[in-house]
Amino acid sequence: MAEDKGARGEMGFWTCTALVVGNMVGSGVFLLPASLTPYGGLSLIGWLVSSVGAVLLALTFSRLARVNPAAGGPYAYTRDAFGSFAGYLCAWIYWMAAWIGNAAISVTLVGYLQVFLPILRDPVLAVTTAVGAIWLCTLINLRGIRSFAYTQNILTLLKLVPLLLVGLLGWFFFNPEYLRIPEPAQLPGGGYAQAIATTAALTLWSFIGLESATVPAEHVRDPRRTIPRATLVGTLVAATVYILSNTAVQGILPPEVLARSSAPFADAARVMLGDWGYYFIAGGAVVACLGALNGWVLLQGQIPMAPARDGLLPAILGSTNKNGVPANGMLISGLLVTLLVLVNGQGELVEVFNVIILLGTMAGVVPYVLCAAALLHLMAVRPTDFGRHENGRLLWIGCSAFLYSIWALYGTGERAIFWGFLVMMVGIPFYTWRQWRIRVQGESVTTNS
Repeated sequence: MAEDKGARGEMGFWTCTALVVGNMVGSGVFLLPASLTPYGGLSLIGWLVSSVGAVLLALTFSRLARVNPAAGGPYAYTRDAFGSFAGYLCAWIYWMAAWIGNAAISVTLVGYLQVFLPILRDPVLAVTTAVGAIWLCTLINLRGIRSFAYTQNILTLLKLVPLLLVGLLGWFFFNPEYLRIPEPAQLPGGGYAQAIATTAALTLWSFIGLESATVPAEHVRDPRRTIPRATLVGTLVAATVYILSNTAVQGILPPEVLARSSAPFADAARVMLGDWGYYFIAGGAVVACLGALNGWVLLQGQIPMAPARDGLLPAILGSTNKNGVPANGMLISGLLVTLLVLVNGQGELVEVFNVIILLGTMAGVVPYVLCAAALLHLMAVRPTDFGRHENGRLLWIGCSAFLYSIWALYGTGERAIFWGFLVMMVGIPFYTWRQWRIRVQGESVTTNS
């Protein structure tokens, strides 16, 4: 990513922490209570596991940022440890996670808009609205960073309101019976082990983005100190908000009602506060989803820009328009998101959401696997970058984060891994083509000179 000299050091601890929390607390949390309903009280174990895993990953990224606070985050760390091809695969799958995630956000946005516009329950209108939201945010981002940042800061502040309101007041309406643990035969897929793995994978979706502060490292003030602190604090804040609010919703609404809800937070607010609470929370969720979509549309253009400028992705993805934003990357990503929504827009909202977030989580976890392995690899080949006193602790953190990430991949299920692996492999020919182009261009320059 090209360095903006004027922006160097503008992001301090609180700004970076807000970036981490803002990118994690998006649409996923607003529909997850419905997705977790079949698992009852086991979902609490899933939340606990994913929260511990997210903290381990936050510690991993924190230490990698201290070693090499380079722009690009997961891509830069993987390239530093394993070379350009591994860095390319990390960037490719990370980019895929961004645009797959935007499909999930747009689906959730439509679900909460149905509160105000019931006509959107029609599948054709729902898909059309989701696609329209994607391209609205794309157009906003194409206008430049300044207008995006002004809008995004306001939306980020507003998005926490519905979560905190339900998370704090909901415990006065809590019914523990709604969170009983089902019998093994009643669980989707059967068995407690698979159920816990699946709930952990579903809830991990809400933590995708914990590495956000590592991406704009060149703009962070004292990055070796600021990024690690912001990453860890932001992850802990998000985990606390998630567990409080989601558990409250699951304890307010009967499971049979929650399973069919396309706006579970709004339905829970109606129980607590009446109709005005229902519409207030639904409106807050729409704002939160729009803010998350707007933010990740920016990232889906930014993620491929750094590797493109390093020659690992087509150069078209590294170019910017007159407003200084990677327009080509945003437009190509927008087309991919649109295609994903159209392909998966045939079932019930929660069903579509589950398929998309499991695929998106699979794509998001692969960079975590690579970065945990990168920490262990760098400790082995560059021990002078690490103090002897921390070797034991870092070895435990790296191994635990790696094993957790592998387990989270398992929890996403065969379908998500199958399609995610195929899409990841599709990226290899683009890498080969790019390397061939670089070689041909180099030979042409040599011949002409």
